[in-house]
Amino acid sequence: MVTVLILLAAVGILIWGFIRARPDGKLGIFAWLQSAVLMVPWLVFFGLFTFGIYLNIAWVLTAVVVSTGIYIYLGRQLRTLAEVAPQNKPQSQNAAIADTLSAQVSVDGTAPSTEVEAAPSSTEKAAEDSPDEAPVPAIPDEDLPQIESIFGVDTFFRTETVPYPSGVFFKGNLRGEADATAKALVSQLENRFGDRYRLFLINGPEDRPAVIVLPGSTDPKPSDLKQRILAVALAIATFITSLETGALLNEFNLFEEPQRWLEVLPTALAIMAVLAVHEIGHRWQANRYNIKLSPPFTLPAWQIGAFGALTRFESILPNRTILFDISFAGPAAGGLLSLAMLIVGLILSHPGSFYQLPVQFFQESILVGTLARAVLGDALQNADLIDVDPLVLMGWLGLVITALNIMPAGRIDGGRIVQSIYGRKIAGRATAVTLIILIVIALGNPLALYWGALILFLQRGEERPCTDDITEPDDARAGLALLILFLMLATLIPLSPSIAGRLGIG
Repeated sequence: MVTVLILLAAVGILIWGFIRARPDGKLGIFAWLQSAVLMVPWLVFFGLFTFGIYLNIAWVLTAVVVSTGIYIYLGRQLRTLAEVAPQNKPQSQNAAIADTLSAQVSVDGTAPSTEVEAAPSSTEKAAEDSPDEAPVPAIPDEDLPQIESIFGVDTFFRTETVPYPSGVFFKGNLRGEADATAKALVSQLENRFGDRYRLFLINGPEDRPAVIVLPGSTDPKPSDLKQRILAVALAIATFITSLETGALLNEFNLFEEPQRWLEVLPTALAIMAVLAVHEIGHRWQANRYNIKLSPPFTLPAWQIGAFGALTRFESILPNRTILFDISFAGPAAGGLLSLAMLIVGLILSHPGSFYQLPVQFFQESILVGTLARAVLGDALQNADLIDVDPLVLMGWLGLVITALNIMPAGRIDGGRIVQSIYGRKIAGRATAVTLIILIVIALGNPLALYWGALILFLQRGEERPCTDDITEPDDARAGLALLILFLMLATLIPLSPSIAGRLGIG
């Protein structure tokens, strides 16, 4: 059922993307094809898997390599088309760059492909095809002088104004500190227009500071009733898969023996508690900064109960420090609870405990294996089976769920943490590397394949920029980012047999 839902979601995304790309003509279709070719191998794999047909991994890897080659070819074609398009319109390239940058602060928060940075927008294309029907600008001409008046020699020295259909793009030189300048410019803009416009201080072309002003209509939209119902339905589905995970640990099928659901209820409650505490951490920091969040959309998973939850920002973030604090608080809270359950479970473990695990099981995680060796001592070396308290497995599951969400990819927590500390370019590269690693790991673990597909289809792009998207968080937060990324690796990377032997595990 989960595979079918993923397949349907992917097809829906492709159709939706094609509908949005059609108004852009040839450029739009090429950009859509770029995304489609990356998804097709996985659509084929999941589609055949749904019908019980299993492809040899060599075919899967061949399809991935071929699709990557086509992706690069389409990118070159897009750049060629983009170079030809502006010839009859000198300002179109600047406007296109502005349109691309403003797309980064669009409602859906997705980042456009860097291959189409010089591609004119659909409105510009329509204007070229029908010169008598000029597009209506999002910002009226009479407002431009007032917007330009907010800049000064002590804040942002404007050198060029590029109006375009979605807003206004300003080139210039940053004269003051980025955080103070962004606050000053936003304050002056609000004094003149109230909440009609939004200002973003970003790293523009050639990594030079730039300013974009957009209408307030581009603000993130609050979740509607359908989305809230979906969130509730996913929470129920996640609770059911958490029960099934408990049944797998007890070596029975819950759907064949539903009367035994009380036996696995503690496992399901533990998983849901980790997810709840994770979400409370996010909302604690969001409330602190007066940032609105969408309902959590939990992701059910048969193997571990849940992949975590997706949460969307419903407010514009003032700076990258706030992005870090909100993103970090969730996995930190859920991870601490999971770690506490694991350690308490190890302390309570004794001969005759509820679960028996092969000693090799503790080699599957550097973090868990090291903690187990510290608490259980020589018991890991002198026996084939280890009696453990149920809290050990519950804490372990919580750590795995938390670690998956800390992977530096897209708009999951780890991707947001990397973006907040290192910026959008590094975050984009980290996403690509993470997806490649997941593909390799999927050769031996299908869980990695499912998680990589979810990131690719739902959360691949970076988070929208902040109002001040230049100022980096402080060194303490950078250190915490490195720490939590290290703990993620220590949780997910197994011990080699030789190292485990030297540590006395098995």
